[in-house]
Amino acid sequence: MKILDLTHLIEEAMPVYPETEPPKLTPSNTFEQHGFRETLLTMGSHTGTHMDAPAHMLRDGKTLDQFPADKYVGTAYVLDCSDLAGKEIPKARLQLHASEIEAADFLLFYTGWEKYWGSEQYFSPFPVLSLEAAEYLAAFPLKGVGTDAISIDPMDTVDYPVHKILLGAGFVNTENLCNLASLVGKTFPYATLPLRFKNADGSPVRAVAMPED
Repeated sequence: MKILDLTHLIEEAMPVYPETEPPKLTPSNTFEQHGFRETLLTMGSHTGTHMDAPAHMLRDGKTLDQFPADKYVGTAYVLDCSDLAGKEIPKARLQLHASEIEAADFLLFYTGWEKYWGSEQYFSPFPVLSLEAAEYLAAFPLKGVGTDAISIDPMDTVDYPVHKILLGAGFVNTENLCNLASLVGKTFPYATLPLRFKNADGSPVRAVAMPED
């Protein structure tokens, strides 16, 4: 079985959302002092390739630990939005691929923004759903969505409407994915597995694709 990793490496020098503390990986035990090695991880719940729970934006939304594990596994379809830099993804783009979306458990947006990972341009205007498109998508029986950008809302948002629409529909949302280019237009087995901790509004994930070709 082929496994394609869709997850960025967590390290101290990595992009984080503005006003978010970068992760720290601190040796807490060493071979020299303790005879074994252990690392203290200090990071936000939305670090790196991570998942948003409905509770991230909605006061009464579910946390990740309240979903069964099968919420995070299924089939995914990758929609090419790389021609829409700085623009909204229109409802019409989704309508063109309605049958693929209907047949999948997850819809992943390929914006092409992975190529800017580690640079200031990663925060420049990337494709995001229009509100009309988000409302349209929320009616599909999906488990979740994902993107290779840092957010599903524009960086200058103040109220995160796309998040609220999709999370309000019970979706989970995985951000900062990578390696989607080879999967554009394909449907494949997919898993995006968060850590299981109490009251999780979000969590780093290990996201993988299992393409058949």
